[in-house]
Amino acid sequence: MGQEIAHDHFSPEDWREYAVRLKAETWLLRRMLENGEFSSASAVGGFELEGWLTDPHYRPLACNQAFLQTLANPLATVELARFNIELNTPPRPLGSVALREFEQALTGLLDQATTTAAQLKARLLLIGILPSCVQDDFCLASMSDSNRYHALNAEILKSRHGRPIRLEIDGQESLHIHHDSVMLEAATTSFQLHMQVAAETAHHFYNAAIIASAPVLAVSGNSPFLFGRSLWQETRIPVFEQAVDAGREYPARVSFGSGFADKSIAECFEENLAIYPVLLPMVQDKPASRFAHLRLHNGVTWRWNRPLVGFDPDGKPHIRIEHRSLPAGPSVPDMLANAALFYGLTQYLGAQLCAGEPLPMAFATARENFYNAARVGLGANLRWNRQAWSVQHLMLDELLPLAAEGLEQLGIDNADIRHYLSIIAARIESGQTGAVWQQRHLQQVQGNVERLLLDYAHLQHTHTPVHTWALDT
Repeated sequence: MGQEIAHDHFSPEDWREYAVRLKAETWLLRRMLENGEFSSASAVGGFELEGWLTDPHYRPLACNQAFLQTLANPLATVELARFNIELNTPPRPLGSVALREFEQALTGLLDQATTTAAQLKARLLLIGILPSCVQDDFCLASMSDSNRYHALNAEILKSRHGRPIRLEIDGQESLHIHHDSVMLEAATTSFQLHMQVAAETAHHFYNAAIIASAPVLAVSGNSPFLFGRSLWQETRIPVFEQAVDAGREYPARVSFGSGFADKSIAECFEENLAIYPVLLPMVQDKPASRFAHLRLHNGVTWRWNRPLVGFDPDGKPHIRIEHRSLPAGPSVPDMLANAALFYGLTQYLGAQLCAGEPLPMAFATARENFYNAARVGLGANLRWNRQAWSVQHLMLDELLPLAAEGLEQLGIDNADIRHYLSIIAARIESGQTGAVWQQRHLQQVQGNVERLLLDYAHLQHTHTPVHTWALDT
């Protein structure tokens, strides 16, 4: 859910004091990075997984508080809407059998969460966008009881001078609507990956994550529908970008970013200070070295690859990259395969950049690739090494071997490398991502969304990859 705040109303003095502290912490971040005072530890991973709570007919069910009270697990928390929750896995070093252990931990937590939901006569579903939701589901009455969310909504609408949020998506079909709050963000649930990197080379791995984003997203789509329309293969991307749009007078709060980092990851935080107005001026009584105000400001600037400041167990600050573009679902093995692909490619490309290799493409190319991947998924053409590639040929002939090499550099067990990357290869060869399965299956059941979700939920609970899912369940 992001960092909670103590209240949702702020005085003029709060705004002034917050600005002063944010500037001081941004300056301190740069100085500490230059002096080597950030952690050099690297290759630590973790996940955040968002999900939907639904009724037995797979319609959104606003019961996350009761769910969390019954589950009573600190790894679970609320999300923006009362029908969304977030599950977390503890971070661990990315080596040896880490991916297998992540899968076991996530499967165990999901089993607990599924049992808890059933006790409340609810269903837990992992899917990028719930096809059964309608626009009226995203009213303010559905917002979770959080000062952060109420304040964020108020400040975004204030920056828009009361103008409604506009959602305009053109894909296989078109959807053009207006909305009166930021609640449309709750239509998007994701599987967010974290990768801690050595601070002195963090800018190289940030750039690597940007370059890797398009091919990873192209093979991972699971959000083709919104409000009865078939839109992009990963419709979450335009929905989230537009749902918290502060208005044309301000830079986009959700974006692919403005460019590669040149010499230091500090550049991203300095850009936050320079171009993004403060949204949540919650002044905190903490030393500047805890970066409380910088972290809160960064928490409402949602690059699809976002650098984060955290702290090692010994209290030393670290840098990690949060990769935000992947959807929840379709299955646990699918999500771990997506994670393996991202970690492997980012590690390989980052190591190349650290060794002095030039960036393999311009930032504008990486951005164009990303949106092509989100729109068309496996059908996209991507530019790589100054050539246009189909996703199939790029992944199978070029990038899967590089991802395998990156995972080897991390020390991942060879059997696990083969296992998880073979899921990606089989998904590509079959032509069936989660988004494609949903589109094909909805056509087969003649538009019956409840039947689609019943079958999707059944297959998700089998913990089998989506490329093996039949259409005649």
